[in-house]
Amino acid sequence: MQITVEDFDKVDVRIGTIVAVDINKKARKPAYKLTVDLGEELGTKTSSAQITDLYSPEDLVGRQAVFCVNLAPMHIGSVRSEVRILGSESVGGVVLLQPSMAVKNGDKVF
Repeated sequence: MQITVEDFDKVDVRIGTIVAVDINKKARKPAYKLTVDLGEELGTKTSSAQITDLYSPEDLVGRQAVFCVNLAPMHIGSVRSEVRILGSESVGGVVLLQPSMAVKNGDKVF
């Protein structure tokens, strides 16, 4: 299905830094609760992410990644997931998308 450029422009994708990781104990599938710093404009948000196959909490804290920030929040287990982390489904699990060098939290992805 194709979308228009106008549709694409509605998606707000930003860079954020994962500052804390916990287990989402009530999720049906193994997942982490991520706390993400998205810069001054957006602040800190939470997300539930099924990325436990390839990443440990220690791998994630301090890592920058790409997040969609304007989806409607939803509850996954006991976590209010406010943003969605982006990745590629690959052999062995989800591989996160991330900038090739450090950038400012909250920077927009075009």
